[in-house]
Amino acid sequence: MFSLLNGLWTANIVSFNGDAACGLAAEFLTRAKNQSAAGPIVDGHRLVGTSLLMAGDIAGGRAHFDRGIGLGDPTDRNPLVTSTGGDTRVVMLGFRSVALWLLGYPKAALADTDQALGRAREITPVGTLMHTLSWTTFVQILCGHYMTASALVDELVALADEKDTAFWKAWGRMNKGWLVALAGKASDAVRVISSGLAAWRATEATMCVPFYLSCLATVYVQLGQFEEAQRAIDEAITMTEKTSERWFEAEIHRMAGEIALKSPEEGVAKAEAYFQHALSVARSQHAKSWELRTAVSLARLRRDQGKCDEARDVLTPVYAWFAEGFDTCDLKEAKTLLDELTQ
Repeated sequence: MFSLLNGLWTANIVSFNGDAACGLAAEFLTRAKNQSAAGPIVDGHRLVGTSLLMAGDIAGGRAHFDRGIGLGDPTDRNPLVTSTGGDTRVVMLGFRSVALWLLGYPKAALADTDQALGRAREITPVGTLMHTLSWTTFVQILCGHYMTASALVDELVALADEKDTAFWKAWGRMNKGWLVALAGKASDAVRVISSGLAAWRATEATMCVPFYLSCLATVYVQLGQFEEAQRAIDEAITMTEKTSERWFEAEIHRMAGEIALKSPEEGVAKAEAYFQHALSVARSQHAKSWELRTAVSLARLRRDQGKCDEARDVLTPVYAWFAEGFDTCDLKEAKTLLDELTQ
């Protein structure tokens, strides 16, 4: 029964159906607790934590990861195997690193990526290593550690090629395209992200598609292809509403606002509406890192309108909340803007 529930849950996570995934995860954990089954209880926390995280309850997801990881012995070098043959503790460390970054703890997030990768390379099945490489890459990119992320992407793609695994190969290609976009190579980024998305969708996966569509939209803007950008960002927003995959919702609306600012068809009013929605979502999810990014975008808009006092009022309290990660790109960018606004 645990294997069956895990299989159904996996199908609903990968081809994202948030309500079904949360329901199946809750049933799994309840059954495990009723049977006092130690291994399945840990696995149940993985399922519930992942479901909540992706559905936008980031703090709730992190709490389940904390419980699940805490139930295992970190000095035990034997993998705690999941219902699909992976190492549950490593998988949870990878997902918790994402949750920690979103919640505003980039230093703690990076510590989890280091621990997860060390364990994954040492003792876990190859599937767990590919899973860990994918999510640790994601966190490294979010923190602005692009060289580290690029090496991890290359490792994932090489391993996926060796094992002939279309799923992880497509994931690696999407992240590669994201890195190419961040390097300012717009034409190459469109090609790589688009091919990665096509390969990802060919596996019947929809998880994370809205986020990568929004990345693609921003690259189209760099190329002056505003119609393509609008189609991509509209699809990202529509998919988020349809599937209830909400952990990227604030960032998708922030990027929509940035696109609106540059588009000859949209303008400032539309951009501000997107930014305000992004702030509202980020605050409701306690997603401090998305809130910081949105506050920077809105503060820049206020600055460009000649409203420097309002710009400071938007950005200062969000930046002041952070207690770590001041060497990451987002916090450096926010500090630079604040310094400019106080001159």
